[in-house]
Amino acid sequence: MNQQELFEQIQKKRSFLCVGLDTDIQKIPEHLLERSDPLFSFNKDIIDATAEFTVAYKPNLAFYESLGSKGMISLEQTVSYVKSKYPNIFVIADAKRGDIGNTSNLYARAFFGKQKYDAVTVAPYMGEDSVKPFMTYENKWVILLALTSNKGASDFQFLKDEKNGDQLFETVLKTSQNWGTTENMMYVVGATKAEKLKEIREIVPNHFLLVPGVGAQGGSLQEVAQNGMNSKCGLLVNSSRGIIYASTDVDFAEMAGKAAKAVQQEMEVLLKEGGLI
Repeated sequence: MNQQELFEQIQKKRSFLCVGLDTDIQKIPEHLLERSDPLFSFNKDIIDATAEFTVAYKPNLAFYESLGSKGMISLEQTVSYVKSKYPNIFVIADAKRGDIGNTSNLYARAFFGKQKYDAVTVAPYMGEDSVKPFMTYENKWVILLALTSNKGASDFQFLKDEKNGDQLFETVLKTSQNWGTTENMMYVVGATKAEKLKEIREIVPNHFLLVPGVGAQGGSLQEVAQNGMNSKCGLLVNSSRGIIYASTDVDFAEMAGKAAKAVQQEMEVLLKEGGLI
């Protein structure tokens, strides 16, 4: 999926919502534990209930890897289900990979060759040769960690270069411009850092941004849109817990659908205000 196709899906659905499939076996409704594949059963019902309102899904691999081979089978089934039933929905592997070139080649082959993700999150710390292998696949995306919303982000991301005054996250944004384009590279920017989005947009005005942290983590959707939206929306705003755990009872899917619809309706207003629909 290229940038224009993604924007068209945003316009069609009047939404820039990404639903995070951070499916925790310890949090899903108890009645699902009797199923042969509880995680996939949960994901399938969540997907069917929310697909109308979202343009992307983002499974975090840790929730599946923690269960060993069974969890990975659940994940593969989840991705295959989205791709077969909802082929126009963008699927992100939240894997935060990043290693030497040869290893990154294999990671890229895993996510874009063997599996059918549209994008994968990548850590930039090891530099260009750890990122470029992911960019050799047509219509696939690297989503580079730029400014995250976790407590420890301040340990490194705001360190200043004494020569030019740039903070480390700004150096990541500027340097990576030489690695990819607006057609194969996005950036992760935490919603709780919404006040930084204006500065980020001065550096990367045309790239898409994946913005986690709205909802349960306290980020403001209005602030994110006000500071980060561009002429093609340029935003995928992720909500995980606030949607998939809207209920932990038998009505979990229905309540997830209602939660996703509420976010979509808010996004529709913001898209209209931005003149994008």
